[in-house]
Amino acid sequence: MSKNYKLTGFADEISNNLQEQISGIRGLSMNHIEMRGVDGDNLIFHTDDKVKEIKKRLDDAGITLSALGSPLGKIGITDSFEKHFEEFKRATEIAHMMETPNIRMFSFYVPEDKHAEYKGEVFDRLGRFADYAKSNDVVLLHENEKGIYGDKAAECREIMDEFYGEHFKAIFDFANFVQCGQDTLEAYDLLKDFIVYVHVKDALKKDGSVVPAGLGDGNVAEILGKLFDKGFDGFLSLEPHLFDFVGFADLEQAAVSIKTGEGKKLTGLEAFTLAHSALLKILE
Repeated sequence: MSKNYKLTGFADEISNNLQEQISGIRGLSMNHIEMRGVDGDNLIFHTDDKVKEIKKRLDDAGITLSALGSPLGKIGITDSFEKHFEEFKRATEIAHMMETPNIRMFSFYVPEDKHAEYKGEVFDRLGRFADYAKSNDVVLLHENEKGIYGDKAAECREIMDEFYGEHFKAIFDFANFVQCGQDTLEAYDLLKDFIVYVHVKDALKKDGSVVPAGLGDGNVAEILGKLFDKGFDGFLSLEPHLFDFVGFADLEQAAVSIKTGEGKKLTGLEAFTLAHSALLKILE
């Protein structure tokens, strides 16, 4: 497998505190963060002064943003869009301030089995996002999230067929597909030409629980191999979600150095380190 991988991650799973995020990321010899929550709020809701302070502290630590982990598109399809669109415009401003083109986003929560009924409204809203992204030179990265319009591969493909281009691309999230009952290999085959960014977490089909990469049913190693064979050069973003992970046997399987007793929850840094180690085992 390729050695030319670029690692990033949701450092708010280490801590909400910026300094602890920086320390944790640098301690793992990583140089990038996909910034979501920091110092009490999502990055897109901070003031200009606070954003500048965050940027300077990251610069001083040699860390850059791979993407804004924004919550855009993570509202109900019947919820008011105008306030949300203003938040989207603010996110584009912050992306420029943080010197990243990439903004993670979603395609709106829709009632179960009502995809056809709401497709028009979903696509109208995504179209407004896409047009604004193009005119403001940012890249929207659509994540497959359980419960949104594009939670399974067929709907993600519809979205990509309509909007894919220089300013609208796909994130592939293994665990989210598993939790939706979507076979990840089938999803990869449908979406492989659109994937520029990967969220690395795995999950079990039997109960949807999130596990370190390679220990679940997401076919992580096989799909990463296919991506690298295809020339993938995007970010692999660690999103551990191992808040309740307590299995000592799984820790040993992941061949990591963290020591914990059965039933002891991991700290944020321990969980992030476990996710990091499990991914490196696959990559190397």
